[in-house]
Amino acid sequence: MPWIAFTHDGHVAFGGVDQHKRHLALTRCLCQICGQRLGERIYLLVRPQDVRTRWASEPGVHPECLGYAKQHCPMLNGQASHYRHSPLLATHPAGRPCPDPDCPCPDTTTPKDHNARSGQPADDWDAWLINPANYRLKVDPQHDLLGLDLDINVLKIRPIRRTRHAGLDEKLDLIRQLLGLPPSNDQV
Repeated sequence: MPWIAFTHDGHVAFGGVDQHKRHLALTRCLCQICGQRLGERIYLLVRPQDVRTRWASEPGVHPECLGYAKQHCPMLNGQASHYRHSPLLATHPAGRPCPDPDCPCPDTTTPKDHNARSGQPADDWDAWLINPANYRLKVDPQHDLLGLDLDINVLKIRPIRRTRHAGLDEKLDLIRQLLGLPPSNDQV
């Protein structure tokens, strides 16, 4: 499990981020996967929308941790073709009732970007190799931390995940139907 993954009552909420750990990773230059200090080679996980906004919300990763993430993260390895329809925290963190009435559970409201991504095809992802001098924080006009500045020198860009062409899923389902197979249900 990634170090920044949200955990509640000993259970990991898959796809959830512990905002405190995210903040620590960003401000202390820690790897989001292992939680250790980043070294001379840093990868940033970047989507096209990040390039448009010129900042990435995810902390950097070590090269070896990038390999781990590519193997295990459904959004990076292609196992998840679409974003989930229901918000991660629709009822409660980790989808379980909290046994502690005094628990400082986080806000369980729907994230701002959920409706825009709900059921949409998964994003393309690239890994940008940078040196530590280009690991710079990006803040908004109110000085709130957004993530990492992408207006930087990049040493190398590695494609990590490419979403299938729009309409391809429908065509594949039609072929499956003609062959007498059930339609694919690979959405998360």
